Amino acid sequence: MSSAELAKSIGRELPFLRRYARALTGSQTAGDNYAAATLEAILSDRSVMDGLDPRVGLFRAFHAIWQSSGQPVAEADGGARATRAQAHLARLTPNSREALLLNSIEGLRFDQIGEIMQIGQDEASDLVRIAMDEMGRAIRGKVMIIEDETIIAMDLKGIVQALGHDVTGIARTHSAAIELAGSDRPDLILADIQLADGSSGVDAVNELLASMGEMPVIFITAFPERLLTGDRPEPAFLISKPYTEDQVSSAVSQAMFFASTEGLEAT
Repeated sequence: MSSAELAKSIGRELPFLRRYARALTGSQTAGDNYAAATLEAILSDRSVMDGLDPRVGLFRAFHAIWQSSGQPVAEADGGARATRAQAHLARLTPNSREALLLNSIEGLRFDQIGEIMQIGQDEASDLVRIAMDEMGRAIRGKVMIIEDETIIAMDLKGIVQALGHDVTGIARTHSAAIELAGSDRPDLILADIQLADGSSGVDAVNELLASMGEMPVIFITAFPERLLTGDRPEPAFLISKPYTEDQVSSAVSQAMFFASTEGLEAT
């Protein structure tokens, strides 16, 4: 593959590497820094991509850097939030969270995950199963849903409740979201981008975060690459439409690890 072809193929996959990195670290800044370090590593040694599908090679280069760094989560709130999250993550089986994200959010097969993590296909499958079990019973909290389509909203509510979380309510518009959050503060927000009255889910979330402080947010959009540029404040957790139940479950479980432990029930 020529340098131009390699650059083009990596460019197509870079937004999704950012998504993966942000979900691992719980931070746009930290995730994007890891993605940048991955690109630098490939530029200094193109052989890391030899013989590999471009997407697999890109994620494999990232994984090598992630492993060598000790897999830290992003610091926030003076480091206290990171300390709490790291303590939660330390109780998980090593590499299980990575395998779960690669499979459920990025849609990679077990054989591809094995190539990325340099483990066997069966071990990759086992890690995903273990992660779903461990993360699914780790933390309980309150989730607010911002979604204007009734069927989708009820589907999301069912998935969240099946994980053991409480749903504070469903808002269909910007103003309804502000009112709902004011009456019952959530631990996590699950939001669509475009709302019923033409308002923006992103604007609603930004207003909530400005008034209520930091909390994890999962955005749902049919165009994830538009929110994965690294050029402006962007979400750490992002699900593509159409989504699957596993994607929502994985994203909610991951995001809860980066919520403040205040008001959350550890199980």
